[in-house]
Amino acid sequence: MARQSISLTEKNDLWLRNHIENVGDYANKSELVNDLIRRARRAEAINSKLLKSEKSGFTNQSADEILTEFKLNVK
Repeated sequence: MARQSISLTEKNDLWLRNHIENVGDYANKSELVNDLIRRARRAEAINSKLLKSEKSGFTNQSADEILTEFKLNVK
């Protein structure tokens, strides 16, 4: 796994620490930041697919098929 050093604003650092200490879903900042990036990547992929669909004007896939394809491609 690649190691990175990043600078955070005080508000963002406080939010991360608060989320880790009080929400408890993550053991450390790295886990939370990686999850936030995964979520951003997923949102980006969804938006890209929506834009492509809007431009094409038509799809033969059902909503379930689109979701299945999306889940296979985003990891």
